[in-house]
Amino acid sequence: MAGSKKDPCAMLYPELFKQLESVRWDMDKDIPWDQFDPALLSEEQAQTIKMNAITEWSALPATEMFLRDNKDDSDFSAFMSIWFFEEQKHSLVLIEYLKRFRPDLVPTEEELHEVRFEFETAPPLETLMLHFCGEIRLNHWYRRAAEWHTEPVIKHIYQTLSQDEARHGGAYLRYMKRAINKFGNEAKAAFAKVGVLMASARRTAQALHPTNLHVNKALFPRDTIQSRLPNPEWLEHWLDTQIKFDAVWETKVVERILHNLSLLMDRSFKSVQELNRYRKELQASLASGGAAPSAA
Repeated sequence: MAGSKKDPCAMLYPELFKQLESVRWDMDKDIPWDQFDPALLSEEQAQTIKMNAITEWSALPATEMFLRDNKDDSDFSAFMSIWFFEEQKHSLVLIEYLKRFRPDLVPTEEELHEVRFEFETAPPLETLMLHFCGEIRLNHWYRRAAEWHTEPVIKHIYQTLSQDEARHGGAYLRYMKRAINKFGNEAKAAFAKVGVLMASARRTAQALHPTNLHVNKALFPRDTIQSRLPNPEWLEHWLDTQIKFDAVWETKVVERILHNLSLLMDRSFKSVQELNRYRKELQASLASGGAAPSAA
């Protein structure tokens, strides 16, 4: 069993540390700061950079949630040291960009602290899947942001961040595979449940991402990261009007979620409907105490 005393090398953290360390970028050496062109940075673009810098700061409360809810899993909790470092670095590089080129827009400590609040406890397996999907979605958001921006330095930064998010998604996927080996149908059911939710998003409603999910009933309506930003309406405007994250891009996200779940479950899912049918099969199997649904 993964993480057992007899097989300490089964831990994922040491390998993931080496992998992510080998491709880690340096803020001073790998960002082409000297290529900045002030004529190519618009006011509306600069404002979005501030909002994203604050949003990325929310890795802090997310990490506190992960550590709290995974106290029995030292391997995954250790991996949080990598994820937390790299996500906070995303906020830091965006802040550094503003310090250099738009110091009037640098977030205040109070604005950053606003997005640090306690998340309610949630099932760890569902939370893992939620953040896996969130990394896929953010990878695509940042790829689109890199295309929308016109100033070369911030274009490079968003491309860099999008690659980090893809790697984080891959790391979460490793922990999902481990969870299936340990918990079987229970893990598959949790992943399928959240997968149906996250792959059913339509841009006409709202983008489903940890940024705008309600995570503390006592703080409603200010119980989402998005609601605690200086401009709570920013995210939808950024997606719909500015980077134009349309149905084509949303389809790319859904396809990546379904593709990875197909590999994870050893069963092909061509649509959300197929995944939902499998979810119901898993639920029925768990209720009856039977075996896992056969691969199709």
